[in-house]
Amino acid sequence: MRIEKKENVNGGIGPIYMKHILEENQKNAKTKLFAEVTIPSGSVLGYHEHHGESETYYIISGEGEYNDNGTIRPVKAGDMTFTPNGSGHGMSNTSKEALVFMALIQLD
Repeated sequence: MRIEKKENVNGGIGPIYMKHILEENQKNAKTKLFAEVTIPSGSVLGYHEHHGESETYYIISGEGEYNDNGTIRPVKAGDMTFTPNGSGHGMSNTSKEALVFMALIQLD
């Protein structure tokens, strides 16, 4: 599995790490991304919108704040978020440990 480091994603702060569970040749026509995402302490995945697709997060470990179309709510291990087509979201790590979650983007 390929691990990709990205900096200041969607105008966020600091690095995030994406472990690609499925590569391009393994995805079907409806799957854009299936990855384990790690946001280190203090990093932020910037707010962004989805058009023609939806995204689901499943939190594995850590704690953070999830921006759901401008409404901020806490998230922790075991929580799930869903961002439908035409909506936006972002995530910040508010804990001292890494925030780890699964991310699935599906095309509409």
